[in-house]
Amino acid sequence: MSAPGTSTPPSFRPSTTSPLGRTLPSVRDRDYLLDRSGVIFKVIGDVHPGSHWLGYVKYYPNERGDRTLFGKIYRQNTVVSKAFGILADRPECYIYSPAIGCVITGVPREDVVIHYSCRQALATLHETPGLLDGSAVSKDLLAIIDWIVDQKADDVIGVTGSFLVGVAGARSDIDLVCYGPRGYETAQNLFTERSLIRPYEGETLTRLYLRRAKYMAGSSFDMLLRQEARKLQGLTTGAGAHINCEPLRADGDRTFHDVIAQEVGQISVLARITDHHEGLATPALYGIDVETVIASTIDEAEVFARRITHLRSYLGAYTGAFRQGDTVHLSGRLVHIQGPGAGGFGIELTPWSATESYLANLAR
Repeated sequence: MSAPGTSTPPSFRPSTTSPLGRTLPSVRDRDYLLDRSGVIFKVIGDVHPGSHWLGYVKYYPNERGDRTLFGKIYRQNTVVSKAFGILADRPECYIYSPAIGCVITGVPREDVVIHYSCRQALATLHETPGLLDGSAVSKDLLAIIDWIVDQKADDVIGVTGSFLVGVAGARSDIDLVCYGPRGYETAQNLFTERSLIRPYEGETLTRLYLRRAKYMAGSSFDMLLRQEARKLQGLTTGAGAHINCEPLRADGDRTFHDVIAQEVGQISVLARITDHHEGLATPALYGIDVETVIASTIDEAEVFARRITHLRSYLGAYTGAFRQGDTVHLSGRLVHIQGPGAGGFGIELTPWSATESYLANLAR
């Protein structure tokens, strides 16, 4: 299988007068970037400094890998924080992000040699289906792409994951992304098309639970599945492969631009969701009221609790998972947020912590 979504990246000359973060339409959240060292990064978010594209190592040359790319053996990385170790010899890939409020990883812009676009991948696979290997899951993907094109939604839905870079196999998942409200509405309709996708139900619910529980420890079977039922996922009708779609923000969305986060400590609480409308796209933003502080690394946590107004999650697992009125057990970073139209304290869930697993579990 060949990589369908490749294009050479646009030239970019950062200006000393550039704002803190900017959206460049050519590179979007969940696109992939290949650098000069042969490492493939998964882009995270749409707010990037002028020097780097923020993201983490998704595939890298390693003899212990199980896939071949560019004639070399590649290994997949599924844990974001492991990127720190993979990049230990490349300190230029460590960068402090004011928007997130911590040191994360990214690829220097001048090191990018190939840009894998999710949107372009969908279009290319539709035009050149022979790029796929003919497996059952590949046939399922092509049928889904045909449906998307028939709906004239190929501009708001893309293909990411292993199919994006050409390393998918017969047992691969199908990972889609959708952009903005129109993309989300189209994806919702797609996941009700029973000729293409069937929901997790009956015996397959255990399969879904086992898939998620290893990353979302502490949640009961019933609560976790109730949470998961709100997300865009299911099984393809042909191969029975897992398929999911992550809703992303629309092009030009500036919700998180010029926002600065400063970490105060870590905190675990029970909180009630007061507003979920900005939580339907990644990064997810929920309004919350803290009901109980369970644990904290800071003194006088109850004083902070009264001033915590929102939850922000860069973990796609919690996009669209909660609704207004839900009570949620949150464990994350306590941050102070500054920015246009936003301010105050919030709880932030990021995948870059090497010491903690940040969680948001439906409590009742």
